[in-house]
Amino acid sequence: MSDDIILKFTNANILINDKAYERIITQENSIKFTESLIEDIVYSNQNIIVLTEEILDQYLEKNGLKEEINNEIIPENADINPPVSQSKFQTGMPFDFHVIQDTTKKSYTSGEVKDFITYFNSRYEQLHNILNKRRELKDHRPINKIGKSEEVIKIIGMVNDIKNTKNSHKIIELEDETGSTSVLVHNESGQLYEKAEKIVRDEVIGIIGSKKGTLVIASDIIQPGVPRIGEKPMDFGAVFISDVHIGSSTFLEDAFNRFIKWINGDFGDDNQQEIANDVKYLVLGGDTVDGIGIYPNQEKELTIKDIYEQYDEAARLLGDIRSDIKIVIAPGNHDAVRLAEPQPALPETYAKSLYELKNAEFVSNPGVVSLDGINTLIYHGRSFDDMAMSVKGFSHQRTDLVMTELIEKRHLAPIYGERTPLASEYEDHLVIKEVPDIFHTGHVHINAYKRHKGIHLINSGTFQSQTEFQKIYNIVPTCAEVPVIHRGSFKLLKFA
Repeated sequence: MSDDIILKFTNANILINDKAYERIITQENSIKFTESLIEDIVYSNQNIIVLTEEILDQYLEKNGLKEEINNEIIPENADINPPVSQSKFQTGMPFDFHVIQDTTKKSYTSGEVKDFITYFNSRYEQLHNILNKRRELKDHRPINKIGKSEEVIKIIGMVNDIKNTKNSHKIIELEDETGSTSVLVHNESGQLYEKAEKIVRDEVIGIIGSKKGTLVIASDIIQPGVPRIGEKPMDFGAVFISDVHIGSSTFLEDAFNRFIKWINGDFGDDNQQEIANDVKYLVLGGDTVDGIGIYPNQEKELTIKDIYEQYDEAARLLGDIRSDIKIVIAPGNHDAVRLAEPQPALPETYAKSLYELKNAEFVSNPGVVSLDGINTLIYHGRSFDDMAMSVKGFSHQRTDLVMTELIEKRHLAPIYGERTPLASEYEDHLVIKEVPDIFHTGHVHINAYKRHKGIHLINSGTFQSQTEFQKIYNIVPTCAEVPVIHRGSFKLLKFA
């Protein structure tokens, strides 16, 4: 193990002094600690040649950690000897909760054309930096440095357009900051062609191929991708819901009350109550309420027609949840926030009663939080509409496939200018900067789950029965089916 630690620092071109090394190897999981430390150094662009104790202390402090006790890293706010609770629940257990990414009050734009350019430059630079670390793209060159005839070339660029030829070949128009080129993907290239069918406008990819005249003939397409992540210890449960739509006439209040009874330990069999006993976090991924004026004639389907009263009712229902559960709330397109993504956290002006819940936390859409060390990416999922329309084989019924592709693209809403409104800001906040342990979405009202390279991909369905709009498009929701990650394993509990 010691050799593995040294090798990881060597591969990252970082030296380590003896005292820092001795402190690292005493960590409970020194390999994962080392990987996280190196990733932090790389992503923060710190020009560190030698890792010292001082730098290690800065990392521990920045991440809310302190020196290990009995070889376990504990949060600064944790009790060294926590009291033993007599309750069947984990009351008294401290939360190691912190927000990693929240764009609330961090979204900036002047509304000028130059913002559009800045936005795409930000996207390109962030994803280029990720692709630049891919071994396959070592020695890649700018597009304007490619000759007219070369056997092997490697380039990175943003997809400007995708066309099909009359022979069903694909032409991908790729551009970088130096120029543009056309990439040909042959229709008989098997898996490569299947890859090309999932490529969409405005994503950033790498191409390996050869140059023949005016065309680059692709032999491989490289996405930013994610590495396989290891299993993190998890001795608690986290519950994921979204699209509750409180205020709608189709809100399933009885099922939601059963859900609340379960989470409080008053509903379900012994196994279900054992899971409830371990629940420490409840994550709401948007559309907590049905909103006002979201679509034509919506008022005909509302039982609560005032947005303030909808949030008051949400607070009443969520207020019945036991206080030792942290409730994390992100917005969706039905909530009282702007439509353009990224969306800020719910404003207190509309959701004052929710803010009065002492166990509630509010984040943006998208947002990233750490649940006792389990990094959780929350995204409502509006871009699923665009992906389902643009990629063959994708649909609202199989968002696990869409989520897999978004994770590999390292972007939550890659297509600009379609149904998903994106704010042209100074920074593209929808780039997936860090690899999460859990990726939680909603929006489509249909449950989905997949484990992809160690990442839990979850779509949490809905607590709203089929609407008139869904009937028109034959969308059948999966209602009141609640995903739980319980001690690292996926469970699905049904309350309909």
